[in-house]
Amino acid sequence: MRYDRGTIVVEGVRTLQHCTWDPRIGALRTLGYRYRYLKQLIPEAIDDVLNPLQSPNLEEKVSLKPFQYDALESWLNRRRGIIVLPTGAGKTYIALKAMELLNVPTLVVVPTLPLLKQWRDVIESLYHVNVGVIGGGQERLEPITVITYDSAYLRAAELGNRFEFVVFDEVHHLAAEGYIEIAEYLVAPYRMGLTATLEREDGRHRLLFPLVGGVVYQLFPKDLSGEHLSEFDTIRIRVDMTDDEKRRYKELVDEYKSSLKRAGISIRSLEDFRKLVMRSTSNKAARRALLAWHEARKLAINSRAKLDVLKDLLESHREDKVIIFTEFNDIAEEISRKFLIPLITHRTKHKEREKILQAFRIGAVTKVVTSKVLDEGIDVPDARVGIILGGTGSRREFVQRLGRILRKREGKRAVLYEIISRGTTEVRISSKRRKGLEI
Repeated sequence: MRYDRGTIVVEGVRTLQHCTWDPRIGALRTLGYRYRYLKQLIPEAIDDVLNPLQSPNLEEKVSLKPFQYDALESWLNRRRGIIVLPTGAGKTYIALKAMELLNVPTLVVVPTLPLLKQWRDVIESLYHVNVGVIGGGQERLEPITVITYDSAYLRAAELGNRFEFVVFDEVHHLAAEGYIEIAEYLVAPYRMGLTATLEREDGRHRLLFPLVGGVVYQLFPKDLSGEHLSEFDTIRIRVDMTDDEKRRYKELVDEYKSSLKRAGISIRSLEDFRKLVMRSTSNKAARRALLAWHEARKLAINSRAKLDVLKDLLESHREDKVIIFTEFNDIAEEISRKFLIPLITHRTKHKEREKILQAFRIGAVTKVVTSKVLDEGIDVPDARVGIILGGTGSRREFVQRLGRILRKREGKRAVLYEIISRGTTEVRISSKRRKGLEI
């Protein structure tokens, strides 16, 4: 057996489970992730697949809480699988303990540059070793290397046999088209996925199970509240739109329905909605339906009444650290101007974002408004209050936002508010993102 650009070539046999005959080379070939299975199928084979970097020789530095040890033990039983724990529950340290115990070259795959920096910093500070970094213009390979999903997608075939352990942070990203090839090309027999919420709206999270392993351990926020995370409340506040907003909202909904009918489209599932998006590029009625849907949703999310409720909440939580979550940049910018609150969006430059978060951390700033950027992938300082003015039906988004306020502190009880426009799709969306969540 030998490695070849994300695949394993098996010579000397004509048929083998999981393998396909490649007439170009007169041998069998299969994707790299099946290395573990091939070792079990043909243990007598001459194995030239792995060309690993040297051992990182990590000292044992990490101490885990009881629930973290339970998660690690569940993973060690298979040495592959996905661990689902709330934001703030210390998933990173479970992975670090696994790295200590395995002591093999390790690749950590992350979705964002801030997470890449966080992983590098914590590993270097704990173990005093050089950490490889690939992404954001950096190209350095070490026995422990942190890489972004974007870079791993481009380099997986090249790096596929250099590591024996791979950690997929925010593993739900791995299921995206393209990214999934990372897991297919890597031969690493030891695999760990980390996430706060695994399920994707498109259902593609199921594709991860043969590539990373199934869920080996899972806890919900309520399971850890009190002892390990802050106790918390979630409160829904329903508001009425103005008469003009209601009138305009009805017009848009009617336009959406009539345009769908003219386009011959029925929306019963997420897949149907994807078809609408695809058809909108060439069908005028489908495009009108999509535009009406988007404008109606934006109107419900940006209702004027929400700003009145927000003003009252900010007054009642004057002394608390508060994160305000919005769906669209324009409402986030309006809130920032109206209430003189620092704003973080995808357009906020890295230095400015770090300056705002540091001010929030030390209490010089106690309120921050954001449009999605703080949902995941950034180390957000402790806050006690979260206010959701708009969001999707994604359970992952909801749990990530809740997780931003659950960092444990003596005497703290966190609260997450959802402000919802009555008589709109927001009511259904709110129920959808909560459905099935043990919060």
